[in-house]
Amino acid sequence: MTIKQLVENSDTRAGRAFDITIQALIVVSLISFAVETLPNLASTTRHALDIIELATIGVFTAEYLLRIVVADHRFRFIFSFYGFIDLLAILPFYVASGIDLRSIRVFRLLRLFRTLKLLRYGRSVERLRTAFSTAREDLILFFVASMLVLYVSAVGIYYFERTAQPEAFASIFHSLWWAVATLTTVGYGDVYPVTVGGRVFTFIVLMIGLGIVAVPTALIASALSEARRNERRDDG
Repeated sequence: MTIKQLVENSDTRAGRAFDITIQALIVVSLISFAVETLPNLASTTRHALDIIELATIGVFTAEYLLRIVVADHRFRFIFSFYGFIDLLAILPFYVASGIDLRSIRVFRLLRLFRTLKLLRYGRSVERLRTAFSTAREDLILFFVASMLVLYVSAVGIYYFERTAQPEAFASIFHSLWWAVATLTTVGYGDVYPVTVGGRVFTFIVLMIGLGIVAVPTALIASALSEARRNERRDDG
């Protein structure tokens, strides 16, 4: 068996064992990352976690380089979704950027669907990809419109509340947090209007926010239904 078959072909016993081993190490690294955030850890525990991190980084680096070497189109793999995620998961360790991206490794578990040949889920993922592709233009347009509404909301509440609450609404940039929390209907409550005009304006923004939450959901649901109908038509 060649290295290419081992790394890329999960149909064989060795290839599947290789993929499952990598997935298991990803889970181990994610758990160790979570444990590392616990306060008051003993020095021996931290040392053990460091060893686990070094070992997993070594394996992930070797795997990443192997995938590049055996890839038919190396640049296509490097700039693919999986290639990008694999690189981000190990790069901060070597460049000491201060940004910890180990949590990104969770996306590498998506390869588990291919490894275990979960066809039902594979078709669901493909259906979801088709739905996003179908609704892509609508979603982009809606996203741009949402950004415009977000900015207008921040400007509006700034003018209504800047005199009454100069610290909370010191600028439009300060007001953006309120706009995000209100438009997404999260409403943390740490910043809220106290003037009559601000409260009326907030009511209007909340009504718009309900649409902002509902519209993309409806677009994706409609696209998923269309993808499912097309799939059934092709199967039939």
